[in-house]
Amino acid sequence: MTVNLKMLTAQIAGMFVVFALALFLAAGTIAWPAGWAFLVLFFGFTIALSLWLLRSNPGLLTERMTGIGKADQKSWDKVFFGVANVIFLAWLVLMPLDAVRFHWSHMPGWLQVVGAVLLLGSFYLFFLTFRENPYLSPAVRDQSERGQRVISTGLYHYVRHPMYATAGILMVGTTLLLGSWYGFILALLLIVAIAFRAVQEERTLREELPGYREYMRKVRYRLIPYVW
Repeated sequence: MTVNLKMLTAQIAGMFVVFALALFLAAGTIAWPAGWAFLVLFFGFTIALSLWLLRSNPGLLTERMTGIGKADQKSWDKVFFGVANVIFLAWLVLMPLDAVRFHWSHMPGWLQVVGAVLLLGSFYLFFLTFRENPYLSPAVRDQSERGQRVISTGLYHYVRHPMYATAGILMVGTTLLLGSWYGFILALLLIVAIAFRAVQEERTLREELPGYREYMRKVRYRLIPYVW
């Protein structure tokens, strides 16, 4: 299957609309610099990464666009994906409700700058992960038709799930940039959910991907080196 540019454009545009509506409708105003900064940074990276994948690894880009909902996606993962998306959307709504509309909590400006730096750092780590692993499907499924093998180089030399670890950094950075302590609390719940998915995914990989058991013995940590 080749990459459909119209489908790619529609997916990114659709995601932008959902994010923008969730943030600014909840904020009750479009005059929210932090919200615009997040959208520009996040979707600037999304577009840049997509264009890089289009040139360097169109097969992975296609998998990222079409992996969810395939017949061989694990049933538990379909349920997880649906629930996680609901929580993620609630998170996007909660942050502007807190930081802009109701001012339930206050975050100093310097922490918002730290959040932007963390967000940019997460983009670089995402790029390193995508560059190293051509099998980064959004779904937990058997990718034998794509010749899936164990990846143990790059960031995978230090943790077994650098994609998930980086997602945690992105969430923390986003809550700080948008100035919401309540969003930070919900982000911790999302990170716990990601950790749960990592454990469940490893059970599948251990049983279905040759060499993964040995990889688990060599790389002991899932998300945080020397911690877990």
